[in-house]
Amino acid sequence: LHFAWYAPHSPLALALEHGHYRAMEVGESWHFLSPHLGHRPRHMAVFQEDNPVSLLPGLPYDRSVFHDAYFAGVQLDDGSWILCVALQRFWGLYAFQRLCLEGAMLALWIIAVSLIASRQLSRPIEHLAHGVRQIAGKPASAHLPETGPREIRLVAETINTLQAQIAKFVADRTTMLAAISHDLRTPLTRIRLRGEFIDCTEQQRLLFRDVDEMQIMIDGALSFFREDAAREESTAFDLSGLLQTIAYDYADQGHDVRYDNPGRIGYRGPIHALKRVFSNLVENAIKYATPPHITLTHEAEGALVVTIIDDGPGIPPEALDAVFEPYFRLDKSRNRQTGGVGLGLTSARTIMRAHGGDIMMQNRPEGGLCVQVFL
Repeated sequence: LHFAWYAPHSPLALALEHGHYRAMEVGESWHFLSPHLGHRPRHMAVFQEDNPVSLLPGLPYDRSVFHDAYFAGVQLDDGSWILCVALQRFWGLYAFQRLCLEGAMLALWIIAVSLIASRQLSRPIEHLAHGVRQIAGKPASAHLPETGPREIRLVAETINTLQAQIAKFVADRTTMLAAISHDLRTPLTRIRLRGEFIDCTEQQRLLFRDVDEMQIMIDGALSFFREDAAREESTAFDLSGLLQTIAYDYADQGHDVRYDNPGRIGYRGPIHALKRVFSNLVENAIKYATPPHITLTHEAEGALVVTIIDDGPGIPPEALDAVFEPYFRLDKSRNRQTGGVGLGLTSARTIMRAHGGDIMMQNRPEGGLCVQVFL
């Protein structure tokens, strides 16, 4: 700030006292200054940027040079004037404070622009990653949208081509294995016919047992391949009602299958395939453990979880994942007493993963097995 004093009858003092220069609105500031200036009527002039202050006689500040200056004049008791000049507008901040404020505003602007730019760049990649995850869950129906930057479109196109080739390979493999399984029925029939001519009753019994076991394996394989090839349409249904129906069906057969019915819960999916999945899990519990207890709950993320628990011996920890492999059996002798060839759990997990779900198993601390089906 610069201060200058001008005598009562100096040209500048007279110009300030009798001039008609437009002054800024001082408002509350004038009432604040009045007690300090006394009760004598005074003149006060506060000039704006567009006032021709440089034309005042004797004023040493040229507005063309000091274009950011403020000029304020106050008349004293003897008629003289004190002129206060602020050479620049600093809004009450020191240079260091202004520098910090300007730097902070610049940093915020850069951060905002960077966030927007990074979001625009990462969005196509996120869409691509989401599409790839869909392929992992639904390999037969997923297709990546070929949109976005050129590089993203090229990657999506390549993945779609690869996915189509994989789907064709899987379909060809399924068709071939189904044909082989079907063709094996003819030689098995011939073996059974020739076995009728065996004189040794014991050898004939052993032969027919092996033929029956092979027939069961072939029938199981054909059923598995048919389910893998079939594409059931999704329909809306009451999931809780489906589980209640399964529990009633086994109860009619004399098995105490318990179900905690939470009321109607709507779901959209392949109803017949899901019924085969739940029925297979319940039947396994009845065969190898105890009639299970079924619950249906909501996860925090909104997913549905069907839990099937029993009080049986459980499964060795190293076999919790292996039981989902084709033809895997914990006890090789079980197939003679309980039937089946080891494709039930394989088929169940295949169905669930094909529709975006999964099946997990874990042993309960208090004993028994806990099977969770995620929808």
